[in-house]
Amino acid sequence: MNLDLLISNITNPAFLFFVLGVVAVKLKSDLEIPANSSKFISLYLLFSIGFKGGQELSHESFSLEIVWSMLFGIFVSLLIPFYTFFILKRKLSLADAGAIAAAYGSVSAVTFVTAVSYLEVQKLQLHGHMVAIMALMESPAIIAGLILMSVYNKKENVVSNKLTVVKHSLTNGSVLLILGSLVIGLLANAKQAEGIKPFTNDIFKGFLAIFLLDMGIVSGRKLSSFISNGWFPLIFAILIPLVNGCLVALLSSIVTSDISNRFMFAVLAASASYIAVPAAMKIAIPKANPGLYLPMALAVTFPLNITFGMPLYYYISQIIIT
Repeated sequence: MNLDLLISNITNPAFLFFVLGVVAVKLKSDLEIPANSSKFISLYLLFSIGFKGGQELSHESFSLEIVWSMLFGIFVSLLIPFYTFFILKRKLSLADAGAIAAAYGSVSAVTFVTAVSYLEVQKLQLHGHMVAIMALMESPAIIAGLILMSVYNKKENVVSNKLTVVKHSLTNGSVLLILGSLVIGLLANAKQAEGIKPFTNDIFKGFLAIFLLDMGIVSGRKLSSFISNGWFPLIFAILIPLVNGCLVALLSSIVTSDISNRFMFAVLAASASYIAVPAAMKIAIPKANPGLYLPMALAVTFPLNITFGMPLYYYISQIIIT
């Protein structure tokens, strides 16, 4: 792996702001991003990436490769929770195993957004259909996690309202916004879309940096409670994303030979949801410990992916299997 790529990623201003957030918590600083501002920035990032993806998709010709890529994405999001659930339930409760498996099978929109920025550094462009694939990969893992818990928990019904949770996963605000923005970007007149380009493109990296500062603060606050749960969650949160990302970076060559697509598939497979899944698990599995699956996804897997993971997945994505 090229050391320059790793150095470039860990000296990226966005990542350094994430580190600043963690440091601020450890120094007991009163630094924080107001909740309303944080929510606005997260909505902006999803809107921007969705709209830009729709614009890119409008320039693409619909092909069999895109269809296979979408099916591949859904397959990956179903496979990961199934195999991770059996690893997790050996050491953790069924409730925690189901919630964590769903989180690691689902995707992180913020990691996806950060990966788009990484692609730009490598002078590569995101293809619009990958935005749609990201949105499609959000819900299947949540549903898979609920199915696994229903099958293996014979004694008590820990899933309080399956239909409510499935509906929630399909109509989750982040999924709806990014899909809606994708459709609008696809339908929008190219000339008129230029009018909002300064908003969707020029200020994107600045908002990403502020959002990662907020993520650093949130991660720093949850880190201590996570550490108290022992070594197993930490090892899992480090190894499983790397395994998923590396395998998918290789296997994605079955459906696409494009380096940027393979890289994005790897990032999606390696990421873990800390927005949609926790919201769904709060409804479905109240016994699952958010002090476990949230720090695993946010405080360990997320920084791992944006430092060491992305350069590794990018390197492997350049290996074409014939």
